[in-house]
Amino acid sequence: MKILLSLFIVCAVVLVWWFYPLNSWDKTFVKSDKVSVRKVKFKNRYGIELVGDLYTPKNKTAEKLPALAVSGPFGAVKEQSSGLYAQTMAERGFITLAFDPSYTGESGGNPRLVASPDINTEDMSAAVDFLSVQPDVDIGKIGVIGICGFGGFALNAAAMDTRIKATVTSTMYDMSRVNANGYFDAMGQEERYRLKEKLNAQRTEDFKTGTYAVEAGLPDKLTGEEPQFVKDYYDYYKTPRGYHKRSKNSNTGWNMTSSLSFINMPILAYSDEIKSAVLMIHGEKAHSRYFSEDAYKKLVGDNKELMIIPNANHTDLYDKTEVIPFDKITQFFRDNLK
Repeated sequence: MKILLSLFIVCAVVLVWWFYPLNSWDKTFVKSDKVSVRKVKFKNRYGIELVGDLYTPKNKTAEKLPALAVSGPFGAVKEQSSGLYAQTMAERGFITLAFDPSYTGESGGNPRLVASPDINTEDMSAAVDFLSVQPDVDIGKIGVIGICGFGGFALNAAAMDTRIKATVTSTMYDMSRVNANGYFDAMGQEERYRLKEKLNAQRTEDFKTGTYAVEAGLPDKLTGEEPQFVKDYYDYYKTPRGYHKRSKNSNTGWNMTSSLSFINMPILAYSDEIKSAVLMIHGEKAHSRYFSEDAYKKLVGDNKELMIIPNANHTDLYDKTEVIPFDKITQFFRDNLK
């Protein structure tokens, strides 16, 4: 009898373990009953396995649908803002893929917590690879949405990847610019040289120890003296509003030497060659607004648009559905993915 009871308990535990991941909801936003979602895996051109959530409308209007790859913010995971964007756009008739970038979240790559202007741009194109071979995706109607730092990578990918037919950036950061020049371009050449000395000394130390030093992330508690944008980040990443256990921004910092490649390799060098449509969205009161405004000035063609949301700050566009212009985004993709 005891043996049978033990076997029953073991079987029950196995069944719970097996089915729970399929039925649980680990996102920071409310699950929609209008879409189906499944976890998918695919590799980028460097052989790193990426993990994403594929959202599909339950009431499909055609055999093949337009599709969108979605990622960001920089240091976030697919269970946060990108998942919300993906789910909402799936409700509106698109097949969408929210994915974790290389070295973060559930995606592969070691060491962890590494960012790269090249690899993160490649991640966007790898998501397009995946969508391109799905039987219910119209291969000629694929777009991308990049949030925060991945807005810059999305734009960079659009300059390279001609399969991307339309791009939306939301509350965009130019990660190369902010790493090389500091906020508001306050860092000069000598200060940048000293930063490179510090980071290269850290490389030597990392090699000696066989470990990788990590930057400080957001504080666990605010003192009240922080800049407003840090308070805004805290309000999203460190509170129930947006906290996630796998999110770098919710728990820790980046691998410290990641900044070196951004300092030396500017993205958006060829953004003036993007022929496909671009919609750039930013908040009026966002500290990062200048990234979108300056990037927009470089774009060429009458199919480019900059939309400034009145009174919105940087993180309002992460998850506040009453602020994010989903109607505008939907119409933009409908007009340009055809």
